[in-house]
Amino acid sequence: MPDIIHLLPDSIANQIAAGEVVQRPASAVKELIENSLDAGATHIRLFVKEAGKTLIQLIDNGAGMSETDARMSLERHATSKIRTADDLFRLRTMGFRGEALASIAAVSHFEMKTRQAHADLGTHLIVEGSEVKSQTPVACEKGTNISVKNLFFNIPARRNFLKSNPVEMRHISDEFQRLALAHPQIAFQLRHDEELIYDLQPSKLSQRIVAIFGKSFQEQLAPCQEETSLIKITGYIGRPESARKTRGEQFIFVNQRFIRNNYLNHAVTSAFEGLLPDGNFPFYVLFIEIDPKHIDVNVHPTKTEIKFDDERAVYGVVWSAVKQALGTHNLAPAIDFHADVNLVGKLNQGVSKEQYVDEQFSNSLNRSNLSNWEKLFESEVPASKLFQKTEPENTVLRFESSINKTDDEKPSEEQGLFQFQQKYIVRASKTGLMIIDQQAAHERVLFERYLARQKGNAGNSQQSLFPQTVTLTASDYALAMEIEQELIALGFRFEIFGKNAVLVTGIPTGVTGTEKELFEGLIEQFKKNQAELQLPVRDNLALALARRAAVKSGQKLLPEEIKSVVEGLFACAKPNFSPDGRPTFFTFETSKIESYFTR
Repeated sequence: MPDIIHLLPDSIANQIAAGEVVQRPASAVKELIENSLDAGATHIRLFVKEAGKTLIQLIDNGAGMSETDARMSLERHATSKIRTADDLFRLRTMGFRGEALASIAAVSHFEMKTRQAHADLGTHLIVEGSEVKSQTPVACEKGTNISVKNLFFNIPARRNFLKSNPVEMRHISDEFQRLALAHPQIAFQLRHDEELIYDLQPSKLSQRIVAIFGKSFQEQLAPCQEETSLIKITGYIGRPESARKTRGEQFIFVNQRFIRNNYLNHAVTSAFEGLLPDGNFPFYVLFIEIDPKHIDVNVHPTKTEIKFDDERAVYGVVWSAVKQALGTHNLAPAIDFHADVNLVGKLNQGVSKEQYVDEQFSNSLNRSNLSNWEKLFESEVPASKLFQKTEPENTVLRFESSINKTDDEKPSEEQGLFQFQQKYIVRASKTGLMIIDQQAAHERVLFERYLARQKGNAGNSQQSLFPQTVTLTASDYALAMEIEQELIALGFRFEIFGKNAVLVTGIPTGVTGTEKELFEGLIEQFKKNQAELQLPVRDNLALALARRAAVKSGQKLLPEEIKSVVEGLFACAKPNFSPDGRPTFFTFETSKIESYFTR
């Protein structure tokens, strides 16, 4: 029987590697910029055409490469950072796998010009699908100039899976933002189809944040700093009132490398506990500096996932740093600084976060009791008064007659409708009592209304007497342009008003709120839905606006509003569930009610 196992050709092996490393144009952008950073560049320029599908060009003023290094850089696993396996645990560079350029060149028309500072001439390489077409000397600037053209030209299936230009451009913008935040001391520039998107000058981190996300962040940032024998944390957190409904503006960097880590994200959000509305997420840009021997960055091809050898300790220090920043800048109830222990000290001594919290609670309780005993001897107030709770332990329920109530407080006898705890609508039915979730029900009503409205070319709009300018981040602006027609169909009217800004001149009829508040809120809710639900654009927009405009749980409703919600719900095509799948009502069957009273 003939042998059947053989080695893959390099061209195919490179394409397989490219599938892991280069998933979309943004992946190539990330790898190229990281190489420039490792080369010591202080000025990085990125030019993109058609969201990177036809051209990604990166020009830097880094160290450049010799003729031999330029050729070797296109070989798989060729790297200047690794000599032994131990080097993997001492990494402080961005790239190290030696797959980036080889993978990109395997799926594109690749061109590179590079020159070292001391060399008179540089090297010009042209590669197509891993095949080197030419290598010649060239006169060029110091540094490296790489052009990636026609990405995935030789893998049509992968190219067909790319999204629309606005979507792909948002991914590029996201990668660019992360790298620019991680290196504020470096100048970055991004152009898309000849339009200047970012022109970032070397600056402090706070200035870089404002340059990327807008001037509205100038008054929203609070510095965050903590240092232990294990790690050092620096960066900024946003004020609670600046929190949004999406996770997009949350950044954690470890040794200047952006990472995704739900455990550490939880540490930050738990420090904000009690300060944010449900479903809102704070802004933060946090940098963790740690000895590379305590982490493993070689977990995922994109290098955005890492492992800590003591994740619980890192969690505790991050939580402490954010909590202290909130207290120091009067963004939260002050931290008790009179305690004889603190989280940082305990972590250095090997004490867990849970033990620390228990000690704090115990100390706080003891001090509270001591204060009460001192008051007992200083005053003539009976002891029973000092230790009496502010609220009675037992709640007495009184069922009052409706005779003395005003008309607004009486349930609607004709409909058998009334509001319960300002969350539910109770309705008598033939089979029992129907309990309706007022928010879920109203979202269903509005969702179907807005969905029907979008079937026309332009939804009904109420014109603004005083149009408002809304300035967005580059990625949010790209998203707004991507869904422009759907927004118009919904009833919004707006026009481009400068860089990353729109002038909102009209909003959908029947929706309350300012133009700026509605437009920004809709974009935020749209992104949140996009992250959590797989919905078509029109469904997503209808749901986003329905959630913004629906009555909320805890909101007192007038009798006519109660009636409108109920009638609207049962006129819907799908009244049983809210747009995201929550039940809108539950029927408490008459037989079930009777079972409580039968003997």
